[in-house]
Amino acid sequence: MITITAATVGFVLLVGLMALGLHVAFVMFAISMLGAIFYLRWPATLEFGTQYWGATNNFVLVAIPLFVLLGELLVRGGFTDRMYRSLSDWLNPLPGGLLHTNIGASAMFAAVSGSSVATAATIGTVAIPAFKGRNYDPRLVLGSIAAGATLGILIPPSINMIIYGAMTNTSVGRLYAAGVIPGLLLTALFMLVIVVACWWKPSLAGAVEPAAPLRDRLRRLIDLLPPALIFIVVMGSIYLGWATPTESAALGVVMSLALSRPGGSSAIPVSVRATPDRPTVQLVIVALAFAPAGCEKFAHALRNRSPTCYPTKSRNSKNTMSRTLYAEKVSVSLPSVLMQF
Repeated sequence: MITITAATVGFVLLVGLMALGLHVAFVMFAISMLGAIFYLRWPATLEFGTQYWGATNNFVLVAIPLFVLLGELLVRGGFTDRMYRSLSDWLNPLPGGLLHTNIGASAMFAAVSGSSVATAATIGTVAIPAFKGRNYDPRLVLGSIAAGATLGILIPPSINMIIYGAMTNTSVGRLYAAGVIPGLLLTALFMLVIVVACWWKPSLAGAVEPAAPLRDRLRRLIDLLPPALIFIVVMGSIYLGWATPTESAALGVVMSLALSRPGGSSAIPVSVRATPDRPTVQLVIVALAFAPAGCEKFAHALRNRSPTCYPTKSRNSKNTMSRTLYAEKVSVSLPSVLMQF
């Protein structure tokens, strides 16, 4: 059994190696292997590959790269720029001005990308240049972007919910249904905080800008349709039972391709090349987090089903097992143990 001291040492090593700049997936792999070798011994550690495959061999996880590709297509196709501009037309009159646009745009982009990292990177790229020369408080600007990015793991289609559902055999559709209202409430609360902060200290927000003509604002509303349609089709197909989360993600990708303007076709190869990075890292981290637990179960089954796998020292030389015989007994006991899983 792993003691509190050993767990603390492992956590310190984890944080220390990441502080040195090593990749998170590599650090988790190194700590997991060291812990498995030290506590579970080699028979269970050698089962790491099977457990790693089992943690990722799930059709639901295919939705992760598809949703990432969907977000990339929206960014490269210019949808997010136009969406941000259209939202600013209607949210600027509120106390806080463009700060509300950061929250609203984050909520809309989270509804089609499912990733907090992608939401922060995308909205930050679009929003930060818009605040230059407008005398907004930089801390509040960056804080609104960071806060809005957290909606990516709450508002469906959340990649975190896909991973949680796959690992715990929970319905992803029900998780999505449970995330809609909390996501909308959190969005409203973020905006309420901005209103109160800017009402209490008006210097945090820039000067009030005149609203655009109503005709222009109505004309630019069309820029909100692509992400809204994609969200309705993706979530509607899941809630109505017409498609699984993976199939709905593929449907969203097809819709984003269909809605792209003719000039946006050049963004497709760029989006496809940029897609594998984030899902690969996420799946590696998830697998490394769950594979050691599977190895521990395997080691526990080995001890229960085959006591000879872990022989104790005996004064009788006849009961002393050589390394060769020990290896043979372990290999013979593996098939019987695997029947438990």
